[in-house]
Amino acid sequence: MKKVLLATEKPFAKVAVDGIRKIIESAGYELILLEKYSDKNDFINAVAKEIVVMNTPGQNSNAVAELAVGMMIYMSRGQFKGNSGIELKGKTIGIHACGAVGKLVSRIVYGLGMDVYGCDPFVKPLSIKSHEIKFIETANKLYSTCQFVSLHIPANEQTQKSINYDLLINMPKGAILINTARKEVIDEAGLLKIMQERPDFKYITDIAPDNNAEMLKFGDRYYATPKKQGAETAEANINAGVAAANQIVNYFEKGDKKFQVNF
Repeated sequence: MKKVLLATEKPFAKVAVDGIRKIIESAGYELILLEKYSDKNDFINAVAKEIVVMNTPGQNSNAVAELAVGMMIYMSRGQFKGNSGIELKGKTIGIHACGAVGKLVSRIVYGLGMDVYGCDPFVKPLSIKSHEIKFIETANKLYSTCQFVSLHIPANEQTQKSINYDLLINMPKGAILINTARKEVIDEAGLLKIMQERPDFKYITDIAPDNNAEMLKFGDRYYATPKKQGAETAEANINAGVAAANQIVNYFEKGDKKFQVNF
């Protein structure tokens, strides 16, 4: 009998595990659980060699999109500390990278009455415009146009530290940068310099930068969640787990390698 290992440091919700088990066992496989392991050797010992590694893209997209919008509201209202804030209606927002998450963010903020712009060299302009996003060709133009910018770019060699001083300095007065992507895309020295030079600039992220201690001195103009929050919803947890189970069955039964990441 083929065996499927479900290994996670933070256990899935019971409903997710039940759904995974049903899919795996209905296909004739055995499900093995490895939960709350604290030593990577526990994982290494549990897996056989020549394994296929897959991811489950898109399963937490809505969770991340809602988080980004919640962060925008949180910062525009002064972190709910009783001071007068600003409304999102009528403001400009730039979606930096218009994949699944970026498009979901655009739908939500368009419904709030925001003027939505987008920049993504890997997405066709027509695809962007179909989501009520006004296409902008360059990141420089996007940042100089929009008071709010929501980051959804991947972390790779091209994007590492690409969100830098020269890009951010041209953002309009009262700028707010929202990062639910990766901390590696931020030039932290450049961001720190912007925060020092522009008392109107705000930054919120769901993963604390390496210079978090220095950033904390900016008070209400900066906020970082205690840990990465993008996928921290019950729905995203269930979606990812069930999707993974289906992908495993499709791989065994049909040889489907669509989501394989190790070759």
